[in-house]
Amino acid sequence: MARVRDGLFAGRELVDRLARQSPARLAVTVFFGVCMLFTALLMAPWATASGEAPRFVDALFTAISAVCVTGLTVVDTATYWSGWGQVVILLGIKVGGFGIMTLASILGLAVSRRIGLTQRILTASETKTERLGEVGSLVRVVIITSTSLELLVALLLFPRFVVLNETVGEAAWHAVFYGISAFNNAGFVPTPEGLMPYTGDWLLCLPIILGVFVGALGFPVILNVLAVTRRRGLHVRFWSLHTKLTIATSGALVVVGWVLVAALEWANPRTFGPLSLGDKVLASLFAAVMPRSGGFSTVDVAGMHESTWLISDALMFVGGGSASTGGGIKVTTLAVMLLAILAEARGDRDIEAFGRRIPRDTLRLSIAVVFVGATAVLVASLALLEITGETLDVVLFECISAFATVGLSTGLTAELPDAGKYVLSALMFVGRTGTVTFAAALALRDRRRIVRFPEERPIIG
Repeated sequence: MARVRDGLFAGRELVDRLARQSPARLAVTVFFGVCMLFTALLMAPWATASGEAPRFVDALFTAISAVCVTGLTVVDTATYWSGWGQVVILLGIKVGGFGIMTLASILGLAVSRRIGLTQRILTASETKTERLGEVGSLVRVVIITSTSLELLVALLLFPRFVVLNETVGEAAWHAVFYGISAFNNAGFVPTPEGLMPYTGDWLLCLPIILGVFVGALGFPVILNVLAVTRRRGLHVRFWSLHTKLTIATSGALVVVGWVLVAALEWANPRTFGPLSLGDKVLASLFAAVMPRSGGFSTVDVAGMHESTWLISDALMFVGGGSASTGGGIKVTTLAVMLLAILAEARGDRDIEAFGRRIPRDTLRLSIAVVFVGATAVLVASLALLEITGETLDVVLFECISAFATVGLSTGLTAELPDAGKYVLSALMFVGRTGTVTFAAALALRDRRRIVRFPEERPIIG
């Protein structure tokens, strides 16, 4: 007994030391372990509708897609997996949406009524909280807001599913599944036809749009808005710079995407062409919001024009807000890059927004995140081009969708050979943990140098 206790103590000391020295590395290790756990759960024979154990690559792909809140699938979720398998997928979405270290803090809070220093360090690195004292309140907000908004979306969807001639049990299950999947930007659907039969159904599509948009803003934004509203009311000027940049950029991307998708697909006979005016407006709004990392679709993505794919590629690569359920390089990264370009064009020495000056190390971090993300997409695209022999537009769409944890597909993912499935699985994992971890690792590093080299400007452009 003493040996077991000593071993546990030594293991805890090791974890604590690793958490202090490299929380990013520990986060990746834990995230990988959780993906393997859900893979094992899906490997059970009772997880499939046929009662036969699935192939490892299919279980692995589905587990990573769920935990990384992506939504890409190689088998049909509604027909291939049993009720137990769908529950496992839904649980994976919840865990992935919380974030592994945030979930660990939630469990620690529930057991000991407090969050230890190690959990605070880990959760702060994952949620972008600047002060460790805010971690406890942020964890509580994660629990309350995510559950409340998922429940809200489910309550809005439930009567609509009942009206659509579903039984009360089916309507409740589908409403809860869509509510959780929407807020966590997962893109998994529990119905065989998905949302395509409901292209013009405002009562069904609007709650899902709301869930996806709010979930992609990020928990720090929700925490800040709630805190300011509680103290001062709805006064935007008291919001933090991060909140202002996230909401402003997110809104602008939705409006721009809405207009461009509508213009490009308005007369396309394979997508918006046969729809009425109101249905086209809703379908284009839906198609503009989903690349933020939502992953749902009400029209056939494969039937869209290549120009629309290109617009979607750009929207997917940007993704959602920092510390959100969305993926991509994050909207604040894009905002900082655009502000830097604007400052350079004006000849300003400082990068400014909303009466605040943005540090130059934030710009360096943004450039690093964009470069790492683009490199990951490039490497995966080259691999899939060799594996599948498909054209670049199709492969690029699937790779960006996987990296940005979106889940939209032209149909290529379901037809991939095993090698291609492993490539996209790795890309989903990197997309969910890679850029975030890389950013956290760089942010925590501060090399102090006594001697600095002389400055000399290279020629740019």
